[in-house]
Amino acid sequence: MPAFYYDGVPLHYRQYGYGEPVLLIHGLGCSGADWALQVSALEQQFCIIVPDLPGCGSSAPPRSGYSIAGFALTLWALINHLKVSRVNIVGFSMGGAVALEMVLQNPLRVPRLALINSLATYQDNWHKWVYARISAASIRFFGMHRAANIFATGLFPEPWQIKMRDRAAEIVASVPAAAYLGMSDALEEWSATDRLGRVRSRTLVIAGEHDHTPLLEKRALAAQLHASLVVVRGSRHGTPFDASKATNCCLLAWLTDQPSPPYDRLACDTVAGVETRALIRSRVEEHA
Repeated sequence: MPAFYYDGVPLHYRQYGYGEPVLLIHGLGCSGADWALQVSALEQQFCIIVPDLPGCGSSAPPRSGYSIAGFALTLWALINHLKVSRVNIVGFSMGGAVALEMVLQNPLRVPRLALINSLATYQDNWHKWVYARISAASIRFFGMHRAANIFATGLFPEPWQIKMRDRAAEIVASVPAAAYLGMSDALEEWSATDRLGRVRSRTLVIAGEHDHTPLLEKRALAAQLHASLVVVRGSRHGTPFDASKATNCCLLAWLTDQPSPPYDRLACDTVAGVETRALIRSRVEEHA
């Protein structure tokens, strides 16, 4: 797996396909390998850049501590290293915060921005604060392994999602508690609400119907960004995983400047086939 050194610390990444560049930024407790279902749909038409954020997957922790702005600077250094002048960016959850921060740092270098179950701040709502505090308390009280199982059950509660649930628990449990809590704190401390007017990218906001962050806020964010908003019926927070077909259809339409798919096509997946598990495993092993 290739590595790029930034501030003396290795950042691991993968590239797939050829064409217009697309950067995929994973969420908290994840790694680049978790974009497997999107990479397989996009790599035939685009050059997909998939990093492990500092302290995640195979990448070493940052020297100066965790921050959303620091993540964004690191990824711009990677993009510059790859000699990419303009890049489309997709961010999921915490990765959406990093994606938005990257746009704010270099507004003219990001023609398209997609945010999946992400917000511009996590400071202004008691519900978000309580959720973050409960998650942190669960880690401190139960430890990463048991807390990971609790998180995974909330993400993927349906019987057909057992493979995704087991995989999510395995991935999150592998993250050191200090790293997870450091990134969680960084996300809580970050805000972009007073800078959204600087965004010039053609923006797509994808929201799971039952995500733990309020849908009303995502509607407000989309309005502030003059973005297209799509709501995926039945999906929870892990929309790229529990609604991979809808996610991929939306991303392909956005990347090719086509209208978003009709509402009746935007629904949570209903079957987790063996081939999905095999695909995820193959991409994970490829990142090892």
